[in-house]
Amino acid sequence: MAREDVEHTEDGRFILVDGRRWRATDPLIPDERRAELQKVLMAWRRDVRRTKGTDEERTSRDGVQAAKVALGERGTPWWEQTDNERRARWEADVRGPA
Repeated sequence: MAREDVEHTEDGRFILVDGRRWRATDPLIPDERRAELQKVLMAWRRDVRRTKGTDEERTSRDGVQAAKVALGERGTPWWEQTDNERRARWEADVRGPA
């Protein structure tokens, strides 16, 4: 689903999917960086499925968490951060699985 097709709350802080509210990605993240972080997130999600029930699963889930924090979808809400804090968050070194 394209970003434009997702229903947002009036304040833009959340998206609505099947009646559930989820924190929206930080809208200030440059498009190129957003795409990189989303690619990393998807790689970690695939890795969670691959490692399900193994000792490696925690590492995979931690990777998902790190990508979602960088996107602003978890951690301190992006609307409560300064511009410098937001930039530092999305510029953090977040890598996909090896």
